[in-house]
Amino acid sequence: MELHWEEGFAIRVRTEGGTAVLSANREGLLSLAAQLTALSRATAGSHIHYDAFNSLEDGSDELIIELTEQREKK
Repeated sequence: MELHWEEGFAIRVRTEGGTAVLSANREGLLSLAAQLTALSRATAGSHIHYDAFNSLEDGSDELIIELTEQREKK
């Protein structure tokens, strides 16, 4: 799966009392939108792992987004 990043993206993830808070600039949101679209076209079990070592701002908590098995439309 190819992941696209908009130039100048900034994304931070933190947890507060059991709530995940994702903060991003415009470029970060566009990057995430493109990546979620790519993930939606992948096979079940595919995932994207975000952390401070590869994409998130320093001090961010890790975030994994996973595609689950597709449900059949009713």
